[in-house]
Formats: sequence, C-alpha cells, structure tokens
Amino acid sequence: MTPGANGRAGSLRLDLEWRTTALTLVLLPGLVWLGLWQLQRAEEKVAIGSQWEQRRLLPPQPLGELDSQDVEGLKYLPVALEGQFAADHYFLLDNRIYQGKFGYEVLGIVQLAGSGQMVLVNRGWIAGDSSRQSLPRVPEVVGPVALTGHVYVAPGAPYMLADLALEPGWPKRIQAIEMAKLASAVEGVTIAPLFPYTVRIDPDHRAALTVDWQVVNVSPAKHKGYAVQWFAMAVALGILFILRSSNLWQVLTGDTRKQS
Repeated sequence: MTPGANGRAGSLRLDLEWRTTALTLVLLPGLVWLGLWQLQRAEEKVAIGSQWEQRRLLPPQPLGELDSQDVEGLKYLPVALEGQFAADHYFLLDNRIYQGKFGYEVLGIVQLAGSGQMVLVNRGWIAGDSSRQSLPRVPEVVGPVALTGHVYVAPGAPYMLADLALEPGWPKRIQAIEMAKLASAVEGVTIAPLFPYTVRIDPDHRAALTVDWQVVNVSPAKHKGYAVQWFAMAVALGILFILRSSNLWQVLTGDTRKQS
C-alpha cells in the first residue's frame, strides 16, 4: 500500500537547503532581538513618563542651589531662576520640526543674579527659513527676569555625522547640544561657569516662544507596535522556512503526490 492510500498523509520529513537555512539562522535571531529591544524601549519610555509626572508636581527649586553632579536628581526637576539674558547672544538648535514646519529651538544665555553663573534656557521653537538663506529674528528679552522651567538631561550623547564646529559671531546655529563646546563659546561672553544642563522654560513666561515640550519622542505604544511588527516578521520567516524545508504542507493537506 502506498503512503496516503488509506486516507492518511505520509510522515513529516525535513529537507534542509543550506542557503535557506543559513539565511534563516542569520535573520531570525536578529528579528527577535529587534522585537525585544523595542519592548525594552517601551519600558524605558514608561519609566521616563512616570518620572516626569512625579517631578512636575514638585515646587520649583532655586537653580543656584542645586548640585549639578546629581544627574538623576536633576532630571525634569522644576527650577526657578532670576537673572538676565545676554543681549543678542543665543544658540539656534537646527532642524526642529513643529507641526510639520521647519524651525529652531532658541537657547538663550542667562546670567544668574547673585552668583553670576550662566545657564542655557531653552525658550522654545521659532519658525525658520526652509531655504536657509536667513536666520529668524528672535524677540529680545530686555531687563531682569524671574522664570521657572525644568532641567532637561538628554538621555544619551547626541548622534553627530561630523564634529560640531561653532560658527563665528552670534547667534550660533548648532546641530546638537554638546555642552562642553557650548561652554567654550559662552566663556567668550563671560568667564562665569555654565550650568551643565539646559533649562526648558515654562510656557507662560514672556520669554517663552512656541513651547510644547515632548518628554519622549516616541510613545511606549508605538514601541510596542514596532515590537509586534518585528515578531510578526520573525514568525513569518519561521513558517516560510519550515514550509520550504519540509513536506509539512503536504502532510497537513493530505496531498501525497510529491511525497516519495
């Protein structure tokens, strides 16, 4: 009696082709790793959001009294400061997109009253010339100011295609916030030390521009969605490999014509 003659499919057999097997062994672990990495990123974003919600309820702390070495304690910490913006001296953080429009974030230099310490205050977003023929005219903040905001500690080193070179003169257009290099430029304005992190201004102050601070640039839900996509690709690859390397389809369908 031939296999399948009694209505039952034949036995399952494997026929591994080395190129298909090698490709699967390379791709499958990578797809699974990417899915797990996205889940890890989602957990990190949840933790950041939770920390932000907890910190924003705290009363503002005087910036001049903070220990700048306690990085974890400074993240998203509400702060208050009094001082004066350096006239016509500010940085323009390039390639900031807001509601689909090109622009910059304006980092003003504030000298604190009393201590003389300098701090970079991110005043928010301003529209720019997409042709890059001109820089925006940033409204000047005249006279002493008292403002509140929160300390922003970047989650990691900025990704740079090339070394940051500061332009001569002011304002200075920059591609990323590298505090060590920005501090060297600020020293040209004053010899006072620069606070090692930027302060993001609260939106209700007269010095604020367009302010819509995003704590995370990608939500945990999106990271989980990306994880599902990577895992789905891994499952699809595994299924294709099994079907290509075995007679499983014939066994499941009872088709014994290609079975020997």
